[in-house]
Amino acid sequence: MDGKLIYLMGPSGSGKDSLIEAARVPLRAFNCEIIRRVITRSAEAVGEDAIGVTPEEFERRLQAGDFSLAWRANGLAYGIPIEMDKWLHAGRNVLVNGSRANLRQALERYPALLPILLTVEDDVLRERLLRRGRETSEQIDARLARNALFKDRRATDLPVHLIDNSGDLTQAVSQLLNFVRLNAAPDQT
Repeated sequence: MDGKLIYLMGPSGSGKDSLIEAARVPLRAFNCEIIRRVITRSAEAVGEDAIGVTPEEFERRLQAGDFSLAWRANGLAYGIPIEMDKWLHAGRNVLVNGSRANLRQALERYPALLPILLTVEDDVLRERLLRRGRETSEQIDARLARNALFKDRRATDLPVHLIDNSGDLTQAVSQLLNFVRLNAAPDQT
């Protein structure tokens, strides 16, 4: 039996990386792996536990078929290593840090994926983006505007499970683990 693909999305600054790290150990109880993305950002960049590559190396890997999923956003290229497919076929669940804009492509390839949208209040999001210091004020405004577009489409777009991460991270972790338990844990019957 194939494992489940748990596709976590959310705006930059919503706390996806913090949520993933905080849930890493408890997710093992649900036979769930967390796969590292390949990103055209240096490995020294502050943020997620990703594999940093040059744009040329990314393109080489893309052409070689090394990615299960790949997309471009915010001036960067992102890829999910093909190893994910091996894990899924072996019956392991896999959590991936995905992209809202890439959800349709992901659903085409993995129709049974479990989409989760991590949300955060705008004022909290702005503060987090300012604190991390990666973007200019103009870039932060652009990210907030992009986030507003996704919020507007959410009601009529594809169904996703929402987790609010505006407050205490432990609440978001609890919601994530409960969702995985209900939707991806092996039957206990």
